[in-house]
Amino acid sequence: MNLDKCEILTLPRINDPRGNLTYVEAGRHIPFDIKRVYYLYDVPGGAERGGHAHKALHQLIIAMSGSFDIHIDDGFGKKTIHMNRSYSGLYICPMIWREIDNFSSGAVCMVLASDFYDEEDYYRNYEKFLADANPGLGIS
Repeated sequence: MNLDKCEILTLPRINDPRGNLTYVEAGRHIPFDIKRVYYLYDVPGGAERGGHAHKALHQLIIAMSGSFDIHIDDGFGKKTIHMNRSYSGLYICPMIWREIDNFSSGAVCMVLASDFYDEEDYYRNYEKFLADANPGLGIS
C-alpha cells in the first residue's frame, strides 16, 4: 500500500530567542531532490485545493503558517493528516490522491516537489486514478 509510504517528516529546528530556523536539504531530510517549490496562500474560507494525484512526482507539504488538513487516498485506504507545524512536512509519494481543506485564516501551504511542472504527470479524474491504482479490480 502506498499510503504506508506517506509519513510526517520532522525537519531540523534551531531554537533561538530571536526566532527559530528550520531548513530542508534534499537527500538528507527528504527522499528526493527538489526541482520546484510553490506555495498556497490567501485560500478563501471553505475552499479546497489539491483534488489530484501524481504518477511519478514526490512532494513534501509543509504548513508554513496556520493550519490545514490533507486527505490522502491510495485507492485502498484513506487517511487525514492535520498540518500545523512549520518544522514538519507530509511526504507524499507518487500515486496518492490528495485533497487539502480546512485552511485557517492566514495559512500558508508550501510544497517541495521532485520535478518541474508537467501536466502529463497529473491524475485529475478520481475514477481514472482508481482504475490505474487498482488495475485488478476492473474499475473504469
